Amino acid sequence: MAEYRQSGHALCDIKYPLVWITKYRYQILRGEIAERARDLIRQICHAREVVIIGGSVSPDHLHMLVSAPAHLAPSKLVQYLKGRSSRRWQEEFPNLRKRYWGQHLWARRYCCARVGGWMRKPAKPPSRTRNGRRTSKVSKSPRPPSLEALGFGKSRL
Repeated sequence: MAEYRQSGHALCDIKYPLVWITKYRYQILRGEIAERARDLIRQICHAREVVIIGGSVSPDHLHMLVSAPAHLAPSKLVQYLKGRSSRRWQEEFPNLRKRYWGQHLWARRYCCARVGGWMRKPAKPPSRTRNGRRTSKVSKSPRPPSLEALGFGKSRL
């Protein structure tokens, strides 16, 4: 069963896999810098109420699966993570300033997708009536069974 986050007006379970690379694909995330990367990412996520479900630090990129609150867009989350980590690393490791002279440690791009959730039922093909005209029935999106188990019936949502 999914663990839903609850706020004043929302009940949600939002998970994003995030991947981003270093600028020019330089393999700098090794040793002390990789350890510091983990610590900084954890601190930034904790400050924004983001839960890290899993992740790995490779020499030239980061993989993360995060659970984010509903009010935090994935683009803002990546902006916080990339901006703060880049600034802090360049303060702590002067050799990175020489390599990344424009103070841009991360490449502009990142990859984000959605995870799980329920999907709409596929639309039924149009049916024919007696006179030969086509009619189509509108299918409703299914309700996830776990919401009803939590006590949120049709009247509350």
